[in-house]
Amino acid sequence: MKLHYTIIVFIYFVCAGFISYTQSIDIDASGVLVDKANKPIAGVTILVQEKRLGVMTDAAGKFSIKCTSNDVIVFKKEGFNEVQKNASELTGASIVMNLSLIDAGDNDQVFIPFGVRKKRNISASISTIKGNELPQLPLSTLTNVLSGRLAGLYIKQTGTRPGTDDATLLVRGRSSYNSNQEPLVLVDGVERDFVNMDLNEIEGISVLKDAASLSWYGMKGANGVVYVTTKRGSPSATKISFDMQGGIQNPQHITKPLNSFNYATLYNQALSNEGLSPRYDQATLDGYQAGTDLFRYPNNNFVEQFIKPSAPVQRYVLTVSGGNAFVRYFTLLSYYNQDGLYQNANNEKYNSNTNYKRYNFRTNLNILLNKTLDVTLDVGGRVENLQYPTAGNATFLSTIYNTPSNAFPLLNADGTYGGSSLFRANPLAMLNEEGNNNDLYRTLLATLSVRQKLDKITKGLSANVFYTYDITGLFQSGFSQAYEVYEFSPTGTSTRFGNKAPLTYKATTFTGNLRNNELWAGLDYDRSFGEHDFKVSSRMQRGVSAQPTRLDNTKVTYANRLSYSYKQRYLADFVATYAGSQNFAPNKRFGWFPALSVGWIISEEHLLKDFTFLDYLKIRASYGVVGNDGLNARRYAYRDYFSRGGSQYVFGTGYNAVSNTTEVELGNANLTWEKAKKTSIGFDTRMFKKALFASFDCFSEQRTDLLTTAILPNILGQSTVSVNDGIAQYKGFELTVGYNKTFGKVNVKLNANYTKSQSKILAINEEAGLPNYQKQLGYSIGGVLQSGAFIRRFLIADGLFQNQAEIDVAPKQKLSGTVKPGDIRYKDINEDGVIDNLDFTMTDFSDIPNAYYGFGAIVSCAGVDVSLQFQGINGRTIQINDLVNAGSASTGYINQFSPDAWNVMNINVLYPRLSIADRGNNTASSTYWLKSGDFLRLKTAEIGYTLPTNLAQKMHLKSCRFYISGFNLLTFSDVDNLPIDPEIPTSGYGSNYPYLKTYSAGITANF
Repeated sequence: MKLHYTIIVFIYFVCAGFISYTQSIDIDASGVLVDKANKPIAGVTILVQEKRLGVMTDAAGKFSIKCTSNDVIVFKKEGFNEVQKNASELTGASIVMNLSLIDAGDNDQVFIPFGVRKKRNISASISTIKGNELPQLPLSTLTNVLSGRLAGLYIKQTGTRPGTDDATLLVRGRSSYNSNQEPLVLVDGVERDFVNMDLNEIEGISVLKDAASLSWYGMKGANGVVYVTTKRGSPSATKISFDMQGGIQNPQHITKPLNSFNYATLYNQALSNEGLSPRYDQATLDGYQAGTDLFRYPNNNFVEQFIKPSAPVQRYVLTVSGGNAFVRYFTLLSYYNQDGLYQNANNEKYNSNTNYKRYNFRTNLNILLNKTLDVTLDVGGRVENLQYPTAGNATFLSTIYNTPSNAFPLLNADGTYGGSSLFRANPLAMLNEEGNNNDLYRTLLATLSVRQKLDKITKGLSANVFYTYDITGLFQSGFSQAYEVYEFSPTGTSTRFGNKAPLTYKATTFTGNLRNNELWAGLDYDRSFGEHDFKVSSRMQRGVSAQPTRLDNTKVTYANRLSYSYKQRYLADFVATYAGSQNFAPNKRFGWFPALSVGWIISEEHLLKDFTFLDYLKIRASYGVVGNDGLNARRYAYRDYFSRGGSQYVFGTGYNAVSNTTEVELGNANLTWEKAKKTSIGFDTRMFKKALFASFDCFSEQRTDLLTTAILPNILGQSTVSVNDGIAQYKGFELTVGYNKTFGKVNVKLNANYTKSQSKILAINEEAGLPNYQKQLGYSIGGVLQSGAFIRRFLIADGLFQNQAEIDVAPKQKLSGTVKPGDIRYKDINEDGVIDNLDFTMTDFSDIPNAYYGFGAIVSCAGVDVSLQFQGINGRTIQINDLVNAGSASTGYINQFSPDAWNVMNINVLYPRLSIADRGNNTASSTYWLKSGDFLRLKTAEIGYTLPTNLAQKMHLKSCRFYISGFNLLTFSDVDNLPIDPEIPTSGYGSNYPYLKTYSAGITANF
């Protein structure tokens, strides 16, 4: 923390010193306003920053205004883009104002790698959203706020507990079967994570999807890029804003444990199904049902006892921004606190409930040192404190979810903790007598950028240097304690399990330290020659990532981009990057990644002038090659290596054991990167006086040189690193539609997007002799997530056997155990009369949807605004095998789904017969357990009210808005008859934190 404070104090004094150094003097600023054709513009409003003083240009476009040398002068006129100039530069100079062409207005900025473009001048495929368009929600990570908002970006939530409600990202589709193809995430052009940033830090987010926008990053861009830009200060006004939010988070679905009587009855039924004697006699069952002696016949509901119905969450954010002609600044401080759902943690010395606290800070500075030298200094970071029980969240949740209700009394009659030989983990003792963990993460992100104009050499030329210093560290601490449990017999004797230990401090450790540095240096050339506009960028990058536990990772890139437009109507971009990776042999590390995109604003041609409803139509296309060096192989896989350890061998007369040395898998000297050939064709349009807009893209990608198993003869006697023989592709389209219209005092904004993408494996090396119906070739990429692995091959289920006669005439099932009535029946795929491993067949069932979409609306009137945003998924498959068959031999695999299992008295049920040991046939991967993972979810909703301006001013505020918001509010799916969430089916089960709904209220005050 000392380093953080030192840097912040340093920035403060640098700013204070520089501002004092540039003391203002009174001046008369003057000039003439002209358009691009050098014609004077009359009626332009000229304002001095943050002052009501203003004048207008005369018929000759001339003006004169009194101000100070530190002021910023703002020029505004309807139909033209706003212009800001430093007052000290206005000494009769001509100031060019550009017409506000469609998609080239003040709010139409698109951030690209080391550059900014107007939407109109973009010929690549890029989706954008502004930070102020995202809902104000108290969430620990930002990723899920984007769900359903951007075409071509699929977001799947994967975590829910405090501090870890993470998600995976996918841009357009899958074309590699070696990884999940997570896109490259950049913050202000630097490879940084953005999920733990505060929402108010973000100016905008761009998703780069085609080769023309991705080739700049060479071997890192094949999976797409999520490009995040942070806010900067404005010289036109000083803004102070304070946001305050508070809310609650409720579990959506969570396991409902069986009471002791039902659990014991079903356990006996499972034993009976296997021809075994019951475990619980009638007297015991009666004792559970009576509930009069909870020490002999315990009946716990651990979920109700240790999971609260809701947990609080809160967020506070303060931002200050402004500046003058020489310095611009943006500063943010925020605090976030998310409490966990655990209850009955009553130890006064420590808190073992899970909890997440985060402190974010950021200062972005723009400093004009002189007329030709600009410097930006950005410092941001965060401090995160994650707290949880010593056993870990997964172990604690597994204990309260999966321990039978009759396992033991939480507290024995004498006040000791209850337990048994089978169940020694007591959740009450885990919270109060085992200690806790505290993980303290500290992250500092610093960026220095310098831009030197070189107009003396040639107009529009500049030199640029960009350097980053990012460090992250983890400090772990906590309390350690141990407890003992006692099991009492009916005679009153007890057996102790475990050994009690006093409270101590855990050994503190520093771990996870990471340092990242990037240096970008190069030249920019930005110049217009009449109707011809050129923008050229050339950069050299050197990057290093260092950790004490490994060798440094380095990267080298030479990126070049040429953008050309003629009459702002005909557009072309050419990108060529030369990049290398240390993952490959020294003589095979570098490659070229070229891309080309073109655009044509055809609506400005005479042939479309008669279509009065059509305001704007741009058609565009791109093609190029991008790489991916993130292969699923060991590091330096192009080399042969040996490892020591393992088996010991005895040598010499002393019979001393010596560790052996073993050759690991053989290296592949010809290893190379994946090559993604991307094609995209689309259009952007606006119609009906710009009220309706749409964007469409048809895209395809073929990825070659995928790693796949090497086909080698067994005589070699050694395995080898995979080879680049794989090929796969995806094809699809995406559509974005929006509508913005004001009806009297009511403003309506509608948005919708839809993306469809289908993958296909074109080449892959597979096991010799594999039947065609078990091969992956020709099928889609992906699989159904089961027990932590993706499953591709399934048995085809054909209902349940209802009696022995059906079993006798069916193909013999030899999977595992004895087949009985109530077991799953499978189809004989190869028709050999036997059901075995040869009857598993390849399928296209996948956890990855083939279509995803979103739609929403914002309606505002008289200070009241209402917004809704939905997210939808199609073509996704999930499984419930892990849920229905959850448990262990000690619990008898009995859970809340067990009452719906087959039995001789009721054959119209959902699941196969209960069993404890004879389970192999029914737990095999089969289509019986597959369900549609499609869903439509109301992801976010917000209702706000903004005070009238005159009332806010009486409160000494510029504006004030009150609002209530919600997250994950409603879900519609094909698994509505099951108590599970279709996005994360295991949330609230097994050892997983419940899926959360969030409700909050807040206030935003601007000063």
